[in-house]
Amino acid sequence: MTTIRGTTRWLASIIAAAMTLTAATATADQAASGYKAPRNVFGQPDLQGNWTNATLTPMERESKYGDRLTIPAEEAQGIENTEAEANEKANSPTDPKLGIKDLPHDCGRGFTGVNCGYNSFWVDPGTQVMQINGEYRTSMIVDPVNGKVPPLLPDAQKAMAARYAAFRSGGSGAADGPEVRSLGERCILSFGSSAGPPMIPLLYNNNYQIVQNKDTVLILVEMVHDARIVRLNAKHGPSNIRKWMGDSVGHWEGDTLVVETTNFRKQQSFRGASENLKVTERFTRVEPGKILYQFHIEDPTTFSTPWSGEVAMNATNEKIYEYACHEGNYALPGILAGAREQEQQAASGEGAKK
Repeated sequence: MTTIRGTTRWLASIIAAAMTLTAATATADQAASGYKAPRNVFGQPDLQGNWTNATLTPMERESKYGDRLTIPAEEAQGIENTEAEANEKANSPTDPKLGIKDLPHDCGRGFTGVNCGYNSFWVDPGTQVMQINGEYRTSMIVDPVNGKVPPLLPDAQKAMAARYAAFRSGGSGAADGPEVRSLGERCILSFGSSAGPPMIPLLYNNNYQIVQNKDTVLILVEMVHDARIVRLNAKHGPSNIRKWMGDSVGHWEGDTLVVETTNFRKQQSFRGASENLKVTERFTRVEPGKILYQFHIEDPTTFSTPWSGEVAMNATNEKIYEYACHEGNYALPGILAGAREQEQQAASGEGAKK
């Protein structure tokens, strides 16, 4: 056990050093380009404004790329052209007289059949491959080198399998009450990990607004209208106080805002992570219209090794719209009402047999 712990500490130190080197590289790139981030009235690097992390680059790399983190411009252009063609096709008008018969069987991104009930206008996963340091990226994950989330530890694998089995199959407990449904269905937090941390783009509403003052950085997340509050030069609260999106404290390292988040609620469970999750983020404005967002994931009770990623946050003129999650949303009461109906039918059947 001592050897395993020692190895974990050694790996963590290596990855932390790699993140420091990457941050230094970002700073060096700034210096080489002659760019210097503007300052706000408090003398801090100014990260304020509206930003989007929408991109065609997935968090995990497709296996066909192997250990290739970057691809040539021509290959990236091909991916973007294919996406544009798919969007044009998916936006084709449907015949309301034919109902679901006129819907495409496969509309992409994992949606098939009746789940293709909307045209593509309502999604916004991005139209371009992510660029960082002028390179086109194949994945957000940069470490491990294969661009994939490290394997879960055995106990974490069992816990995740049990959760998915109950939730996906509609089995025992899957619709006993709203508390067992996903946070996104309940409009408590963003779907996926849009709110973060880490802040990972999803199908739509990938916009963020950053506001700063002397002691606080606020990140307003368009998806489900979450608001992350980062307290600067502060200490974490006690571990028995758990918050949605965790407890975020930050400090400035040169032009980079470094944010460490702990004390997550166990229901948030990013990629199967436990409440022991720690996320370290770095925000560096590397161009007038771009923030390099880096994240580092540590959870020794869930992941076999720490892992890291990078995301480009690009300036946008788009407004941040209110996400009225429950307005006209009948999915959750429908799920629960359906489960109660099934229970009544089962009880009636048993009664008839008796």
